[in-house]
Amino acid sequence: MERIKVSASWATNLYRGVLFVLIWWVLTDGVASSWWIGVLAVVLAVTASRTLVPPAAFLWFELLKFVPFFLWHSLLGGADVARRVFQPKMPIAPDLIEYPLRLPPGLSRVIMSNTVSLLPGTLITELDRNVLKVHLLNRNKDSFAELEAVEERIARLSGISLSAPRGGEESAAI
Repeated sequence: MERIKVSASWATNLYRGVLFVLIWWVLTDGVASSWWIGVLAVVLAVTASRTLVPPAAFLWFELLKFVPFFLWHSLLGGADVARRVFQPKMPIAPDLIEYPLRLPPGLSRVIMSNTVSLLPGTLITELDRNVLKVHLLNRNKDSFAELEAVEERIARLSGISLSAPRGGEESAAI
């Protein structure tokens, strides 16, 4: 079964246009008289978004699988922070590591860094060329495997083939 990719052409403008129309409608409580300027605002927003975030192809099937993964890990990240606040005696072994990226530059790397920042005990401190610098609350857990799993999910979401898994390769501690 072949998966359908969203093309980076007129469909992108249409999807973004619908998104910005919905945002405008929510911001103005659906007041019809606001559309005289709303149309211009939507056109400018679509144009600016195409400039700032170039179109990218996503596999819809993978997006439907990624959203629950993202929401679940966001919830786990919040619960982890809350647990650490209410149990201050929890052991913390902070570390700063470098994770070499296999994703190509662009939106997929941005999604990767935002997703990793929501994982329990991780925060991206820098996205520098082909390396994510990640702050860990616990250097003893297998964060490298988690980062690799997130990268692979985002690659599937974006329809990108990554090189073979690293298999035991360790990230460099800073």
